[in-house]
Amino acid sequence: MKHSKMSAAALAGVLALALASCSGGGGTGATDEPEGSAESLTMLIGSSGDAETQAVQAAADAWTEESGVPVEVVVASNLNQELAQGFAGDSAPDLFYMGWDQFQTYASDDYLEPYAMDLENAGDFYPALVDAFSFEDEFVCAPKDFSTLGLVINTDLWAAAGLTDADIPTDWESLQSAAQRLTSGETVGLSMGPEYQRLGVFMQQAGGGLMDGDTVTANSPENVEALEYVQGLLEAGVLKWPADLGAGWGGEAFGRGSAAMVIEGPWIRGALENDYPDVQFQVAELPSGPDGPGTFTFSNCWGIPEGQDTAETAQDLVAFLTSDEQQLQFSEAFGVIPSTESAAATYAETYPENAAFVTGADYAISPVAFAGASEVVTEFNTKITTLQSADAQALLDELQSQLESAYEASQG
Repeated sequence: MKHSKMSAAALAGVLALALASCSGGGGTGATDEPEGSAESLTMLIGSSGDAETQAVQAAADAWTEESGVPVEVVVASNLNQELAQGFAGDSAPDLFYMGWDQFQTYASDDYLEPYAMDLENAGDFYPALVDAFSFEDEFVCAPKDFSTLGLVINTDLWAAAGLTDADIPTDWESLQSAAQRLTSGETVGLSMGPEYQRLGVFMQQAGGGLMDGDTVTANSPENVEALEYVQGLLEAGVLKWPADLGAGWGGEAFGRGSAAMVIEGPWIRGALENDYPDVQFQVAELPSGPDGPGTFTFSNCWGIPEGQDTAETAQDLVAFLTSDEQQLQFSEAFGVIPSTESAAATYAETYPENAAFVTGADYAISPVAFAGASEVVTEFNTKITTLQSADAQALLDELQSQLESAYEASQG
């Protein structure tokens, strides 16, 4: 296989970051082609749970039945780590999830095959998603789906607390009020992951954000206001991180009844149906802040290594996976919103209970994602776990300095 070489510093940074975030796991490794097969593919994914894993496996099997090309689906325990190790060992998978937060880093070092503009459905994807996975005005890799964040409410616990539809939070004050009323015994009113990818929506709702055009604005007064609001929820005991509830993520805390509300995306539906089928819930848009509504949009693209011998075959598989029909099957299995506008319209009609996620797309923004930003954000996330006792201004001042350095380096 042929690869353009990622700069040593860039790849070392990605790999070091991945190793720091996960003590276990290993490289993907190259797989031998099965006897009698001219070609086979290895696909590396980061799964949200059994529902997603089974759906991707079923899609790969269906394509294999049509094409005759075997596909090994590998579920990463730490996608960033295993992907970086695969590239470092010249054994990258033939197809893989490429996250919005890593895309610019890999694309800027010519490590991704720029195939997306050659797909027959290249013009069908949401323009915002095309922009997210374009580098130097070239559409590089096809977005596989997208998600926004909403407020997921356990309706049984909601009713037990004497709350009605009139109490569904619409602003920060009513969110805190509902969380207080839902906090009882071993159940906390609200939970979410301790990360910028969740807390950042409060920055947006306050009128802030980490970037304003080409200017880093991490330590703005609006962002301080957002973090101090979340601090208040923590101090009041109505917000707890999933780990403090003995859960690995917000969906698990919600499914176990440890949290009555969580801030999560549509992927939670498949996870709950698979692992906690008796939990009844509804989804509302995230409450507005002082400056209005705000949510994030997330996506992965289907990445293919630059110059990989199997690139053309992998592109055929991507065409299958991003068809409207297949994307709607993924939606049914684990709740993500299709990345093509036509399939997303069908999704909205089919799943009115997820209307809040679709509505959020009207004002959603993508988290900061320039090359080098993910390392800074990852370090920031480790400090969010101690937010309750932290100085919000000092925490954001440090983030400001680190982001400025990273952004300057990305422009060099």
